Amino acid sequence: MSQPENPLPALSKLHNSSAQFRFANRDLRLAQDWKKLGVAAVVWDAAVVMCMYLELGKVELKGKKAIELGAGTGLVGIVAALLGARVTITDREPALDFLSTNVKANLPPDSQQSVVVSELTWGEGLEQYPAGGFDVVLGADIVYLEDTFLPLLETLEHLSSDTTVVLLACKLRYERDTNFLGMLKRRFTVEEVHYDKQRDIHLYKACKLTQRRDL
Repeated sequence: MSQPENPLPALSKLHNSSAQFRFANRDLRLAQDWKKLGVAAVVWDAAVVMCMYLELGKVELKGKKAIELGAGTGLVGIVAALLGARVTITDREPALDFLSTNVKANLPPDSQQSVVVSELTWGEGLEQYPAGGFDVVLGADIVYLEDTFLPLLETLEHLSSDTTVVLLACKLRYERDTNFLGMLKRRFTVEEVHYDKQRDIHLYKACKLTQRRDL
């Protein structure tokens, strides 16, 4: 009997020059560039699971102001825009040209007007972004480097108001990733709203606490 095809993408697929998806009734082709930009320039499972969740409509996006952190290829921000959000898609400076190319290639002209690609290094230059100025904050597979945890928390706090919904899609690879959730819970209420067993991706919804738990 032949073995069933493995539903999980092989690591070699990360090295392909593009990845194809269908979200929001559109065929999307995302350029990938592992050799030049490494982890920032490939589509990870967490982004796919996040997009699948956004399509379910459990988070209102139409007409909302959203921001994606550590966007990489931009898949999540692109899908959010196709679903009606006004999106600021961010990453560090080296990834911006690559990110802009994917946005232009995958959004129709009328949707491109609702997207801005912008540089954001967590914890730095946050005054460029309005405090509490976003309805939705999106992050897919951005919890993996311990040195970034405090700057990431600072950034999430700055961008969020009391009514902002933060959605984080995470693969919990190490104990430190779980530790981040503990840190997050001191500043936000955190609820696991989805788990993709096939891809081992957890999706968390967080809302800012009106009073921080620093103790």
